[in-house]
Amino acid sequence: MKDIVFCSNNCFVLYSAALQAKNSENKESVPSLPQSPMKERPPKAFHQYSNNISTLDVHCLPQLQEKVSPPSSPPIMFPPAFEAAKVEAKPDELKVTVKLKPRLKAIHGSLDDCRPPSKKWKGMKWKKWSIQIVIPKGSFKPPCEEEIDEFLKKLGTTLKPDPVPKDYRKCCFCHEEGDGLTDGPARLLNLDLDLWVHLNCALWSTEVYETQAGALINVELALRRGLQMKCMFCHKMGATSGCHRLRCTNIYHFTCAIKAQCMFFKDKTMLCPMHKPKGTHEQELSYFAVFRRVYVQRDEVRQIASIVQRGERDHTFRVGSLIFHAVGQLLPQQMQAFHSSKALFPVGYEASRLYWSMRYANRRCRYLCSIEEKDGFPLFVIKVVEQGHEDLVLTDTTPK
Repeated sequence: MKDIVFCSNNCFVLYSAALQAKNSENKESVPSLPQSPMKERPPKAFHQYSNNISTLDVHCLPQLQEKVSPPSSPPIMFPPAFEAAKVEAKPDELKVTVKLKPRLKAIHGSLDDCRPPSKKWKGMKWKKWSIQIVIPKGSFKPPCEEEIDEFLKKLGTTLKPDPVPKDYRKCCFCHEEGDGLTDGPARLLNLDLDLWVHLNCALWSTEVYETQAGALINVELALRRGLQMKCMFCHKMGATSGCHRLRCTNIYHFTCAIKAQCMFFKDKTMLCPMHKPKGTHEQELSYFAVFRRVYVQRDEVRQIASIVQRGERDHTFRVGSLIFHAVGQLLPQQMQAFHSSKALFPVGYEASRLYWSMRYANRRCRYLCSIEEKDGFPLFVIKVVEQGHEDLVLTDTTPK
């Protein structure tokens, strides 16, 4: 077919009639699709505008025309790569929930990588518990330990042991009951039968001194003198700690001297408030705790003799595992046969001892030992007292 030339505004357009007929046939046979700027291409016919100024390529004119007129249908938006990954993971999450085996697919580089996978069991409910503390305005006094103990006792939510029985032992110097503070009178030491003294009350007495082994000497002498001396602070008897200033007659209990702010020195001397130096001193002692082994030196033979000579005793005399019940006696006609070169065998002697059992390897039982008279000679009797068995009595003419 022939080409047709149109002339308009000094421009010549060459158009192919055969190509137009071919395009019209294709349009009638193919259904109409939404126009896409990416897939649609301009026809291969040559369109050219020529004027006196320049020559322009007309292939970009369809794109400029598309920007002006909006598309007939909304464009199809494809999600980015990471969103597509999330969309693809949803069917897997459903399968995971059914199988109860969570296997989360975390995205690399995101914040979810560091979180551990959480397990959710069927039928379990989660609740949040929030605490709100309200502090009242003004002066608030916290409860003391006694108030807290009383409150817990009323609620009945705590288990406490039985209270310790009160210590009724009394110091012969300061007349206070029970053990004292470590940085104060300190623990009680036994002086004699039912006689007790505080360690520092005895140690800081003027007559008392301590040996290298830890024995306190002249405690009884200080006690006898203290029964006649009156304390300058509490005006009670038993004061034994005097001021070391020459011709000073002020004397105190150890506890009263601390209350009166007397000054103690490392060489075991003390000055009353009237004679102590002003300010601090290099040799001043401000800590009175004694953790070394200290005991009262006493004559045990005389002490045992005094216990034996007492008639009715309310106390139990015990030495180690041996408990004395009765000492016994010897008459003049028994002296010949009831003694040896090392020991006496008084008739009526009775004592008990806790020792290993003869029947069981790791158990103890009680052995009751006594001395009786038989045909003018001593008879030694041992009675074995063990729980679950009858008493076994053993006798012989010698202690061995």
